[in-house]
Amino acid sequence: MAVTKETKLWMYKTMVLSRRFEEVIEKIYLEGKTPAFNMANGPIPGEMHLSNGQEPVAVGVCAHLNSEDVVTATHRPHHQAIAKGVDLKRMAAEIFGKSTGLSGGRGGHMHLFDADVNFGCSGIIAQGMGPACGAALSRKMQNKPGVGVSFIGEGAVNQGNFHESLNLASLWCLPVIFVVEDNAWGISVAKEDSTVVARNDVRAAAYDMPGYFVENNDPLAIYEVAGEAIVRAREGKGPSLIEIETYRLAGHFMGDAEAYRPEGEKAALEARDPLPAFRRVLESDGVKGEILDNLEESAATEVADAIEFARSSDFAAPEEALKHVFA
Repeated sequence: MAVTKETKLWMYKTMVLSRRFEEVIEKIYLEGKTPAFNMANGPIPGEMHLSNGQEPVAVGVCAHLNSEDVVTATHRPHHQAIAKGVDLKRMAAEIFGKSTGLSGGRGGHMHLFDADVNFGCSGIIAQGMGPACGAALSRKMQNKPGVGVSFIGEGAVNQGNFHESLNLASLWCLPVIFVVEDNAWGISVAKEDSTVVARNDVRAAAYDMPGYFVENNDPLAIYEVAGEAIVRAREGKGPSLIEIETYRLAGHFMGDAEAYRPEGEKAALEARDPLPAFRRVLESDGVKGEILDNLEESAATEVADAIEFARSSDFAAPEEALKHVFA
């Protein structure tokens, strides 16, 4: 599937936007948490999971989607939320727990929800797979456009939701795509120590659907495979399973000492950082460096504006805590 120059530039800009956003969030998150790390301190309390290194997965898939398509994501959702078009200012405010956030500051970074672009995520492993099937079923029953896309980690394939969702999606021929982000680590457990098969795309055969594998964290290869699967879903031919070899450059969460990584692994991954690698690809395709520099500057400005919006927003009034809950 051919990729236009405009799409490539959007992919690069979106990857940079996600990375710059997380770089700033990382610095702010550590405010008040040093020298003794306490995740309850600072302007962003709680856990923080960064997706730096996994940006190619988000842009390669979401480049094919529109606002009618539904995306469910994981506890590591920033890159996918940004690629799906979630409002960056309201997303930042949600992470800061402010009243102007996507959910009024109630959800935090693991529970982002934007109905305007049909995006949601959850901190529960594999939890988004069922809702993605439900969204796909609703569109099929109402004869409406749109597909469901569920992003999961490689550890989620060992959850019951994975098998139940794939079985139901294939049985009912739902327009849904399951995307496994294989970053090789389930928190601190290596994939080979938790999963009997080396590649999870082979599991697709058990549910009578196509399985795809994309290696080397390549955004253009991801774009091609995702495009085929999404077109198939839009044509009413049913679900697909895609496993993508990617990696996280940070720990599982902020504060993770990463002692479980083999010596030299992190340095080797940093040498394969997908952002400079993709920039080199674009430059070899004839894109001028000045154009890419301008995209990077634009991304930095958007992030600065979003962070300023979040910092200057008010916290919700205490009585707001009792709204939107079941008695």
